[in-house]
Amino acid sequence: MTMFDLNEDQRAIRDMARDFAAEKIAPHALQWDEDKHLPLDVIRQAAALGIGGIYIRDDVGGSAMTRFDAALIFEALAEGCPAISAFISIHNMAAWMIDSYGSEAQRQQWLPKLCSMELIASYCLTEPGSGSDAAALRTRAVIDGDHYVLNGQKQFISGAGANDLYVVMVRTGGDGPGGISTLVVDKDTPGLSFGANERKMGWNAQPTRAVIFENARVPVANRLGDEGIGFKIAMAGLDGGRLNIGACSLGGAQAALSKALDYMKERKAFGKRLDEFQALQFRLADMATELEAARTLLWRAAAALDRKDADATKLCAMAKRFATDTGFNVANDALQMHGGYGYLAEYGVEKIVRDLRVHQILEGTNEIMRLIVSRKLLEENR
Repeated sequence: MTMFDLNEDQRAIRDMARDFAAEKIAPHALQWDEDKHLPLDVIRQAAALGIGGIYIRDDVGGSAMTRFDAALIFEALAEGCPAISAFISIHNMAAWMIDSYGSEAQRQQWLPKLCSMELIASYCLTEPGSGSDAAALRTRAVIDGDHYVLNGQKQFISGAGANDLYVVMVRTGGDGPGGISTLVVDKDTPGLSFGANERKMGWNAQPTRAVIFENARVPVANRLGDEGIGFKIAMAGLDGGRLNIGACSLGGAQAALSKALDYMKERKAFGKRLDEFQALQFRLADMATELEAARTLLWRAAAALDRKDADATKLCAMAKRFATDTGFNVANDALQMHGGYGYLAEYGVEKIVRDLRVHQILEGTNEIMRLIVSRKLLEENR
C-alpha cells in the first residue's frame, strides 16, 4: 500500500466484507435493532471469510492479516450495521490477546475455535466504579491451590451472557496497574453470572450485561502471561480496538452519507430537488471531506501499529478520537438533511446515529484519548 491507495489484495478484502455486509447484514439490521436480537448464525458465517481471527496467526486457523486489513474490514461491515461490526471487532481484540500473550498450550486450546467462531469472546475491563480509571479496578482473584477464586463485577460487557469466553482483568496483587493480571474465564464456570440486558440508546443488536463473579474458581492455567502484566495486556489490546471502533464509525457514517445522497436526489422543496440547493451541496462536500480526512488518519495509525512504531499508541488515540467524533457528526448531519423523515426508524439513519454515539465513549472515552495524546506530546518535548 502507498499512503493514499489500496493495492489489489486490500481492495479485494474490503469488497469481500462489503458484499457480506450488503447481503447478510444490512437487510436485517433495523429488525435486529428493534428486536434486540444478536444474530450469532450470521456472525458465525463471517468466520468462513476469515473474519473470526483477522490478525491471529495462521497456525491456529487465523487469517494472519494486518491491522490495516482489519480497519478495511470493520469499516465495510459497519456499512451494514455498526453494532454487528463492533461486536465482531471486540471478539477479534480478545482473541488477539490470547494469541499474543498466551502460552502455546493456551493458543492451541482456544484459538482454533475462536477463529472459526465456534467460540466467541468478550473483553472485560470496565467495572461499576472504574471506567476511565481502569487501573483502579477491584475485581479480586486470590490463589487457592491450582485455582484463582474470583469476586467482583465487570460492567458494560458486550456479548455478556451470549459469548463463550471472557478475557478478564483482575487484581491479583496490590493497588495500581502493577497488581493486575489477565484470566480467560469459561462461560460455564460455577460462580459466574450475568446481569440483565441493559436498555441502551444504541447497539441494540448486541447484548450488554454485567459479568458477576461470586467465588468463581478459574484455573491458574487460564492466566495469560505472568501475574502483574494484565494492565499492559489490556492497554495493548486497546490500541487495535481503538482503530477498529474508529473504522466502525467511518463505515456507519459512510452509510448515512449514502442515504442522504439518495434522499436528496428524490426529495423536492420549493420546486427543486434538494441536491440542487448550494447550501446542501456545501454540507455534503464537508461531510465527505471530513470522512476522508478521518479515514486517512486511521490508515496512518493502522500502518504505524503494524510496524510497531514508537508513536503508534499516540496515533491510535488520535485516530480513534477523530474518527468517532467525525463519524457521529456526519451521521447526525445526514439525519438533519432527511428532515423529519430522518427521525423515523424506517429510514435507518437514526439507528446509525444511535449506534455511533457510544463509539465516542467506549475503548477509552475521547477525553481519555486527548489525555493520551497530550501526555505523549509532553514526554516527547522533555
